[in-house]
Amino acid sequence: MTPPAPRKLSFHYGWLIVVAGSLGTFACIGLARFALGMLLPSMGQDLQLSYSQMGAISTSNFLGYLAGILGCSYLVRRFGARRLTTAALLLSGLSMVGIGFATDLVSIVVLYILTGVGTAMANIPIMAVLSSWFASRLRGKAAGFVVSGNGAAIVFAGQAVPWLNGLTIYNWRLSWVVLGCVVILIGIFCLLVLRNRPEDMGLAPAGQEERRTSSQPHQLQRERTVPLRLILHCGAIYFIFGFTFVSYATFIVTTMVQQYGFSQQTAGSFWSWVGLLSLFSGPLFGMLADRVSRRFSLMVVFSVQTLAYLLAGLHLSAPFLFVSIGCFGIVAWSIPSIMAALTGDYAGPDKTFAMFSAITFIFATGQVAGPFLAGLIAEQTGSFSGSYLLAAALTGLAVLLAMLLPKPGILSRD
Repeated sequence: MTPPAPRKLSFHYGWLIVVAGSLGTFACIGLARFALGMLLPSMGQDLQLSYSQMGAISTSNFLGYLAGILGCSYLVRRFGARRLTTAALLLSGLSMVGIGFATDLVSIVVLYILTGVGTAMANIPIMAVLSSWFASRLRGKAAGFVVSGNGAAIVFAGQAVPWLNGLTIYNWRLSWVVLGCVVILIGIFCLLVLRNRPEDMGLAPAGQEERRTSSQPHQLQRERTVPLRLILHCGAIYFIFGFTFVSYATFIVTTMVQQYGFSQQTAGSFWSWVGLLSLFSGPLFGMLADRVSRRFSLMVVFSVQTLAYLLAGLHLSAPFLFVSIGCFGIVAWSIPSIMAALTGDYAGPDKTFAMFSAITFIFATGQVAGPFLAGLIAEQTGSFSGSYLLAAALTGLAVLLAMLLPKPGILSRD
């Protein structure tokens, strides 16, 4: 008797890539990066850190992120997205555990640089591989679900960190160790599930199963060179997102605790609401980008962010701060999903990794400058209001830059 044929999945394997990618962003961005906002108040109090020193910790992560981007292109060609993502998550997780045992600012900065290296080398392959696994009409949706892992991590950290901080006298140290172990476990899961290309499994990209994968337009797309001015244009938009978004995410909990008088538990609850709202931001605006246009979606998102930063910067009563947090949350992770889809449209599957790496490098410089400058402004003025108002001005500029984006041509369609 002949053995039975292997059972086929009732869904495209690309959606398992999305699950692994979502957990990957949960770990490398949500926990390794954005849990810091929950941990900074207790770290600052315990280690007697100034605002600028707290900003320097945040900036150190993005210095590592920049370094990770520079080596990422070579390493992904050498080892593939699957193995690189796994190794990067292990690096981030182990360095986070190390921070839990650090006793001085220098040690924390060095370890958090390593966390940033791991973040870049996990995040970029996760986002770029979607261009191979999904046709253009599903790319924004898939990227949206992947970045929603960030929101889930904020919900998790907003509840877990205050609870962990209250368990022992080691407070923030225990939180770093636990979060680092979670990142390590997710790295192992990604090793088991991630695959570099659908061709490795005898599949076509999701959304393209019924189409000819060797058509002439697809061939032309592979040979297309993306103009430098277009890379810089997209990079400028992504820079503004990195500069403004990270400044707000780093210091909004500190603002609630130190300028509005909220307890850390209350601030953590509101930060969890940011995470809960942001769960919908990636899929919602990713699907809008698929159905309407990437350009229009970017304009909407940056307009909402401008309102969020204005309300925080004007230092009005607490209800306006809550509206600011709500606006921030509802669009929180939409920009990365739209930019991942946009670069796939402009560059095509074979060149998406190179273009996405390039604009992510520019984005990372904004992440480096944003929290450091925000910390300096707060140190000089005693408030983060100036930083939030600067962020509002920049996101207003981003609305105009998004309006000027060219439409992807016929060669960038699947």
